[in-house]
Amino acid sequence: MSTVVFLGGGRITSAMLAGLRLSRTNDRLLVHDRNPAKLRRLMKSYGVAIEPNLQRAVAEADLLIVAVRPDSVRELLQALGKVKRPLVAISLAAGVPLQKLKAAFGVPVRWSRAMPSPACRSGRGLTALTFSREVLPRDRKRVWEFFSRFGQALEIPERKFDAFTVTYSSSHGYHALAALAGAAQKLGLDQKTALTAAAHALADGIVSWREGNISLDYLLREAATPGGIAATVMAIMEERGYPGIVELGLRAGIKRAGANAK
Repeated sequence: MSTVVFLGGGRITSAMLAGLRLSRTNDRLLVHDRNPAKLRRLMKSYGVAIEPNLQRAVAEADLLIVAVRPDSVRELLQALGKVKRPLVAISLAAGVPLQKLKAAFGVPVRWSRAMPSPACRSGRGLTALTFSREVLPRDRKRVWEFFSRFGQALEIPERKFDAFTVTYSSSHGYHALAALAGAAQKLGLDQKTALTAAAHALADGIVSWREGNISLDYLLREAATPGGIAATVMAIMEERGYPGIVELGLRAGIKRAGANAK
């Protein structure tokens, strides 16, 4: 039985454990965190093994997942020191490059980066993967199979990883849902109806596009008859700078990811 060890017991670890339970994994799952309350909560919620000692946790790992905040990676790696046995490790820390991870952990560790989102708890998420050159084909397959349990996985070059990170966030959907429903409430809809209408407005169109073979440009024109309500709404949103605001937000995210690499 393979042992997957999570370093960090935060939200993304909790979401991944929920997704793994849904997929009925055969892996042994172990979590390390400095916070005993987090460990007890995860053990109670997901039936995972826990280990408060960092070195003992890593010693049990066949697959090591670093799931701490980017500003905590340096401290974690310093606390662990050099690893002297071959190990496949995956970092979920946004913006922290493979080169930095390899320099901290030493040669035997073969590094990958992954970027799932909390949507992985449902088994319908998306995960981007990128691998260092040292990762063997069998290890690539192992990592692919592991993250495929959460939904779709795709491999992208590391130079494009930050752009993926700022684009693929379930927060975008929640933010859009909250903004659209909030505006509908100001027009007089009650909260439940506003949320229902907004959720369908966002989800139905996207699902229709994903499951069909019609281009996004065509669907945008189809939904916005000249002189109609949808066309009027979209024109005002464009005029007020909606695409620019989205781009500005993504660029700020890229800048933040770059800061994490230092």
